[in-house]
Amino acid sequence: MADVKVTAKSLDKRKKRLKLAKIIVLSIFVLLLIIFFILSIIYKGGRFTVTLDPNFSLKSGIVLYETKNDINYKNKLYAKEIEFMDNISGDWIPKNINHEKDGSHNGENYIAYSFYVGNTSDSTINYWYRVKILDVIKNVDEAIRIVVYENDTKTVYAKKNDLTKKAEPGTTPFYSKKYALYKQRKHLKAGKSDRFTVVIYLEGDDPECVDAIIGGEIKLKMEIMEEHVDGKK
Repeated sequence: MADVKVTAKSLDKRKKRLKLAKIIVLSIFVLLLIIFFILSIIYKGGRFTVTLDPNFSLKSGIVLYETKNDINYKNKLYAKEIEFMDNISGDWIPKNINHEKDGSHNGENYIAYSFYVGNTSDSTINYWYRVKILDVIKNVDEAIRIVVYENDTKTVYAKKNDLTKKAEPGTTPFYSKKYALYKQRKHLKAGKSDRFTVVIYLEGDDPECVDAIIGGEIKLKMEIMEEHVDGKK
């Protein structure tokens, strides 16, 4: 009888261990689902978004909208992403891309997004805009180009050459590690709007556009704000 009791106790312990193992596995699975859900929220909206400080908007009358013919003020705009971006030459991008259409108008191997910043107040307003680098995978920022059309003024931004520490030909260097650009728009008159077009692509002529960045990603956010704050960090 003693032997039977010992066996029963062993089976009971084994059942308890198995039950505990199932609880642990289920807990890990639930935790992974939660992490996936959080990340899906964080990365919702593709690789490029535009945001407007709501407090600045309320105080100043600055507004953000995507289409000129169907104005709908928003504090956040989402550009459509593309599944795959191969390297190209900037010369392949249409010369009139800043006037093609409103909203997303991506092409083969590049993201293009147009939107408006308007002044609905009775006064002339100054504002700042910056492009924040939220995430970089596999050093894809080494060869990325961010082209910004402020109305018809075009500026191409790129990271400095890692070896020479000089600007890539025909580009303005990134403002800092954290921000690709940081600029003030002065004297936007009452009732007027600025049209922005942002184009993002991989420059094939960049010496740092190598096989090692294949599969890389970059996530960017353009912010419309009232004041300049330290962006060097």
